[in-house]
Amino acid sequence: MTEPAGSDGTNLDDPRRTALRPAGVGEPGNGVARNELPRDSGDAWVFSPDGRRFWGRFGAAGLLVHHLELGILLQHRAVWSHFGDTWGLPGGARHEHESAIDAALREAREEAGVPAHLVRLNFTSVVDLGIWSYTTVVVEATERFEPVISDLESIALRWVPIGEVEALALHPGFAASWPALRLRLA
Repeated sequence: MTEPAGSDGTNLDDPRRTALRPAGVGEPGNGVARNELPRDSGDAWVFSPDGRRFWGRFGAAGLLVHHLELGILLQHRAVWSHFGDTWGLPGGARHEHESAIDAALREAREEAGVPAHLVRLNFTSVVDLGIWSYTTVVVEATERFEPVISDLESIALRWVPIGEVEALALHPGFAASWPALRLRLA
């Protein structure tokens, strides 16, 4: 008898999959996607009742790095990623028990080589959907640094002057948040 396989060829009935999900979670409309075997504790899709999906079992966080002369650091997202070929913030899924600030700093280091010792926390902004949340952690770069593409999630990294951000094809979530975030940077 052939075992059911996910899109990646893995066994969907592997008991390790269900052990990684809270009880009652795992089907579209009520939680984490069943066909994603997490690399880390938070690496899984969360589905809203209307079918929208959000990355990060424990929510997600991104780092908005602002430099007074250079502008903000943006990531051109890989085409294969969720909302790929758009510009947004380095960020990603939070690990279990990880704060949003720690997650944003970790993800920005992993994806863009952002040195945590060269940034200072300004504020955070949270979008909370009840089933999932995204925290934008806004920091000021205390010195110039060159971002470095550190993984396959980025096509490019670039400092963008604040007045030029809206001219880019932005990740929809970032595009919705940017006007309010921009006002708070001034």
